[in-house]
Amino acid sequence: MSSPTRREVVILGSTGSIGTQAIDVATRNPDRFRVVGLAAGGGRLDLLVDQACALGVEAVAVADRARAVELGRRLAERGSAAKVLAGPEGIAELAAWRCDVVLNGITGALGLESTLAALRAGRLLALANKESLIVGGPLVRQVARPGQIVPVDSEHFALAQCFPRVPEERLTSLAQGQVQARPEEVRRLVITASGGPFRGRSRAELAGVTPADALNHPTWSMGPVITVNSATLVNKGLEVIEAHLLFDVPFDRIEVVVHPQSVIHSMVEFVDGSTLAQASPPSMRIPIAYGMGWPHRATAVAPAVDWTKAHTWTFEPLDNEAFPAVELACRVGAAGGTAPAVYNAANEEAVAAFLDSRLAFPAIVDTVSQVVSEHPDADTGSVLTPAEVHAADEWARIRARELIARQV
Repeated sequence: MSSPTRREVVILGSTGSIGTQAIDVATRNPDRFRVVGLAAGGGRLDLLVDQACALGVEAVAVADRARAVELGRRLAERGSAAKVLAGPEGIAELAAWRCDVVLNGITGALGLESTLAALRAGRLLALANKESLIVGGPLVRQVARPGQIVPVDSEHFALAQCFPRVPEERLTSLAQGQVQARPEEVRRLVITASGGPFRGRSRAELAGVTPADALNHPTWSMGPVITVNSATLVNKGLEVIEAHLLFDVPFDRIEVVVHPQSVIHSMVEFVDGSTLAQASPPSMRIPIAYGMGWPHRATAVAPAVDWTKAHTWTFEPLDNEAFPAVELACRVGAAGGTAPAVYNAANEEAVAAFLDSRLAFPAIVDTVSQVVSEHPDADTGSVLTPAEVHAADEWARIRARELIARQV
């Protein structure tokens, strides 16, 4: 394997949790990474300007067009000559920027166009925006070359580590050039879940939880939407669909197990009874660094497990009655077509209502389930188009808002 060379990186979602950690990884490894472009929504403009000036980037994109003029003025005042791009199309343009790697850390379905733009431009895509793969799975699979996507989710990063490598000419899977040499040798994928802040609670005990309760994750520090998704286990449902799309493993061979310590990030079980697991303390910097540097690893990214100390790691079955999101996601993923887009869009609307104290916690997944049940789409084998994905997304959001309004 050749030695690593310095890579030019574009970071989408630079002011969020993934983006700020990616910048930290890059600045700690200046011989490996140079950040040439940043994109953000625009809600944290001070931070975006500071990032752009500190890194000396070539271009900055902001999703909120109303903030673009102010962004340009403030960059000029700081002596930055970075090109300013505005709106979703500006972020998609940045995703196709001249670079080696695009890290897509945008939150939600808005990341799809950027994912497609980066893939079409031939960039290596470090994918933290799982929603773009969920809602546009067939579209992404049509565009992506084998090995062009490196999953940055800790779970899929772990699964990719546990698959045996095969020669590049034999690659058939999307995920980072690692696939089953013989698919029949993999019995199942085991995706771990921390269980979130409400592990062990019954459905009845979840009725009165507040947004503050849901945002108090015991293991991970993340943005509000993904933290609530972790509390409902919707995030784990999305990860099951993502694992199916990345590794071509059927849903009935993908299992979720609760592992509160979040040290084992996922496992691959083989037909001979052996299981390979990837272990590291909970830190997103490890999969981020590997995504940007694949197939080489950066040094001193995060502390390793201290094997000189005693550890107790536990594993528990998932309570599907209290947390039905994973079973629902498996049905949605098997249905295919635009059903995953409906699942994701309805959830985003329900989470926003919950965070605004307009919806009870258990009603998040109940709302998603109702919207999914009313959606007639199924995978008919026809080629999915972006227009169909966007139409399903819009329909699901409108229907979710109607259902939420009835509960207020």
